[in-house]
Amino acid sequence: MTQLFRLIRADVAAIFRNDPAATNLAEVLLYPGLHAILMHRVAHALWKKRVPFVPRFISQWSRFVTGIEIHPGARIGAGFFIDHGMGTVIGETAEIGDRVMLYQGVTLGGTGKQSGKRHPTLEDDVIVGVGASILGAITIAQGARIGGGAVVVKDVPPYSTAIGIPARVVATRDPVTGITRRVEELPDPEGDMLRQLRDRLLELETRIDYLEAHAIDGHQHVPHTFDDSPFHTAVWQQLDESTTDQHIQSLTEEQRRDKSYDDSAL
Repeated sequence: MTQLFRLIRADVAAIFRNDPAATNLAEVLLYPGLHAILMHRVAHALWKKRVPFVPRFISQWSRFVTGIEIHPGARIGAGFFIDHGMGTVIGETAEIGDRVMLYQGVTLGGTGKQSGKRHPTLEDDVIVGVGASILGAITIAQGARIGGGAVVVKDVPPYSTAIGIPARVVATRDPVTGITRRVEELPDPEGDMLRQLRDRLLELETRIDYLEAHAIDGHQHVPHTFDDSPFHTAVWQQLDESTTDQHIQSLTEEQRRDKSYDDSAL
């Protein structure tokens, strides 16, 4: 029981720490996110004791009252805060560390009907934006941030920011200094290689277009010229003689006699 009250006190402190609109305890006690986590703490304690029906009833009642659905089997650390919370879903095998913050519409769901561990693990100090979906037995490492509307299906490294569908890491943060560095500023050898291949392909396409254009122009407008050097002249004479010999050999015997007669007459 002492542990339960310690967790509840940490949950209330998390609201004051993360929500600038929280000015006094009376208002904080009206937060639906706090109602949901308080009921989950009780349901989870009964779930661990294998009490039938009651944990699920508490979970469904919490969903009806707050719009937040947390399976009683989900394990949630201290200082958990769901801001606004409507539409948030947390699956049975989800594991959430300390000082984690979720905004409304977040889904910590599975990807199929397999048994065992099938929901994500969120380590300490993770922040998940509005409407994000984190699916499958993946790990969102300590200090990571998930952008609003992202669909995360792979592990996210520590102190990084992931956005998009599917989510990809776009920035990293130094946990000591707090300085954020965008991914575009980090070395990317694979990206550099792809850009070089693309540039080379464009260059080759340009050269091919140039050669094809000049080949067509040359065929239509530029007369063929040959080198008159002695070497090239001898080559062309040999080609002419070879062609003449092949032509004569292809004639019929009668055509050969006629040609010989014509030559002698001349």
